[in-house]
Amino acid sequence: MGGAPEQLDLRLSSYDFHLPEERIAQRPVDPRHAAKLLVVEQAEVSARHMSVWDLQQELRPGDLLVVNDTRVLRARLKARRASGGAVELLVLEPWSGGPGQWLCLAKPAKKLKPGDWLDVVAEGQPPLPLQVQGSDHATGGRILQFPPGCADAAAMEPLLVQYGAIPLPPYIHEHDASDNERYQTRYASRPGAVAAPTAGLHLSDELIGAIRARGVQLASTTLHVGLGTFRPLEMEDLSQLQLHSEWVEVTADLVAAVAACRARSGRVIAIGTTSLRSLEAVANLHGGELRPHTGPVNLVIQPGYRFAVVQGLLTNFHLPKSSLLLLVSALVGRERLLTLYAEAIERQYRFFSYGDAMWIAPEVVLSSARP
Repeated sequence: MGGAPEQLDLRLSSYDFHLPEERIAQRPVDPRHAAKLLVVEQAEVSARHMSVWDLQQELRPGDLLVVNDTRVLRARLKARRASGGAVELLVLEPWSGGPGQWLCLAKPAKKLKPGDWLDVVAEGQPPLPLQVQGSDHATGGRILQFPPGCADAAAMEPLLVQYGAIPLPPYIHEHDASDNERYQTRYASRPGAVAAPTAGLHLSDELIGAIRARGVQLASTTLHVGLGTFRPLEMEDLSQLQLHSEWVEVTADLVAAVAACRARSGRVIAIGTTSLRSLEAVANLHGGELRPHTGPVNLVIQPGYRFAVVQGLLTNFHLPKSSLLLLVSALVGRERLLTLYAEAIERQYRFFSYGDAMWIAPEVVLSSARP
């Protein structure tokens, strides 16, 4: 842990800010690396304004970038009840009740009772019948029986490609066929997320090539981004905060890459909050030491936290009162972060999933939070 947080840092209302509707990005920029980049400076008041393409100049030979290689499932399904009423499903995660059972959010959920049947519908496909098995109190979701072979995300993905759509966040109102490609990182390879690790959306093939040519190494972790990541928090007293657990994999290769980076005095840089949470949560399980791990983790990162592994971060601009805002505040301080956000709004930066990015170099991280 780092220094003790101030009282205001432990109150959810301290992480609120006004964001004009027009600052929420509806479409991504093209090319990916053309997004704006707010560069946090060491001097308290200043920030530099660049583009994500310029990130390569901020990195040093010997640095290690850790990316999240999760792939977003086409998890949004349209269905009909026996009465003909329309239902929308969001497939979340496998359920332990039996092969092919999945937890899904449903609209409207209250009309779906155990034993009810739904038909999932998609253009050019035969209806897919599913039965409601039960409900989940924690999420308000429903347990649905898919074909028994759909035991995990890799097995479920072909069916979702047939029937489903990419689940863009609710604040994005414009949907386009290009989202199937654009709402994935260029290195997405492990199916299982219901939301993209959005900082990684900025890394084009060209930028990745330029970064590698600079002598910077890349390594992968896997964290399947769930809804809990983006849900606004509701508890005012953040000292009691707990978050939904998330499935991560940190491989022996990644552990070795981090150790080698430290040995050559390089810097460990997380591309996105999910990569950061993977590394920190797994290290937290082992007394601050990064070791191989596969399975659920649950770690709250907020002001007062001392990082064990990650030194710098590329991240997007996040929702008010979100766990991600707490996490970034742990690196640079809550008041400073809100000042930077106000500057970004004034300079017409684009916010949230398809928006612009912020670069937090190791040198600007609070000394009490550094590894």
